[in-house]
Amino acid sequence: MAKTVVVGMSGGVDSSVAALILKEQGYNVIGLFMNNWEEKDECGACTSEDDFADVRRVANAIGIPYYSVNFAKEYMDRVFSYFLEEYNAGRTPNPDVLCNREIKFKDFKKKAFELGADYIATGHYCDILHDGDTHYLLKAKDQSKDQTYFLNQLSQDQLDKVLFPLGKLDKSEVRKIAEEHGLATATKKDSTGICFIGERNFRQFLQGYIPARKGKIMTYDGKVLGEHLGLMYYTIGQRRGLGIGGQKEDDGSRWFVIEKDLKNNILYVAHGAEDRLFSRGLIMKECNWIPSKPTETEFNCTAKFRYRQPEQECTVRILPDRIEVDFKEKQRAITEGQFAVFYDKEKCLGGGVIESAIF
Repeated sequence: MAKTVVVGMSGGVDSSVAALILKEQGYNVIGLFMNNWEEKDECGACTSEDDFADVRRVANAIGIPYYSVNFAKEYMDRVFSYFLEEYNAGRTPNPDVLCNREIKFKDFKKKAFELGADYIATGHYCDILHDGDTHYLLKAKDQSKDQTYFLNQLSQDQLDKVLFPLGKLDKSEVRKIAEEHGLATATKKDSTGICFIGERNFRQFLQGYIPARKGKIMTYDGKVLGEHLGLMYYTIGQRRGLGIGGQKEDDGSRWFVIEKDLKNNILYVAHGAEDRLFSRGLIMKECNWIPSKPTETEFNCTAKFRYRQPEQECTVRILPDRIEVDFKEKQRAITEGQFAVFYDKEKCLGGGVIESAIF
């Protein structure tokens, strides 16, 4: 009897092709669409309605049943609330990572097994190796699309009975498969923006939840250059959108953010040499290790400190109350609230939230 796989279908081309591949491999495939955000965008549109319509078209085309489940409350309570708390604290969170841990591989997986699943699958670009009760998270063949960074918080239980059908495919191959099978999502644009919320005017969106508090933009020597719109809108190293060009002292180089002083509501900037943006390491309070905590308390590996970044060589030291990471080469604009994710060649070793940079 064919095994049942419940596929998380988002209405995009990746999950559409994931479902198609599994169907062709002989699995009994069920599509499950998650509605995690119910508010309309600034244009009055509810993108989830359009996405579910695409799920319906694809499911009908490949001949599988499909359902919709609403996790909007769970998303608000366990993902979006964290997102707002972090911005309120002056940090820059990554809700996509938390969404995977709290919704896609928790509530979704539970619902899938209630529907009779033997496995769950998603359209993530990554691979997985199941070795008995040990599960290894592996990079995708398409390194430009690899999404292991966003899955760094998954536990062994969450990785159990999971399939990633796109792990050995390039994005171009996925598009081609969708086109050859006439799937409605074949040419659909990849989703961007906040997980499940989509593309928004970010400042306008955030202001609807956190009151903006304007304040001074200053240099460390006390010169006031202008007014910021609210510290939550800025990140360390940011150059664009500061609104302080044309200062007399400017040597032609661009201004960039070097510090957010929450206590005094001051945004500190500098221009010229970027030495103050480069750090030699970082500190994390804890790490989710995949598949398990290393036996060594100090080891060398590579790491990413933001998604769109080549891996960097580093040394990791596991201490009783924290984890210290020393970079082989200094890194620019290490950002509190983002994730540091570790790798050993093709294996993702897990990751954790960056607490602070070491200068």
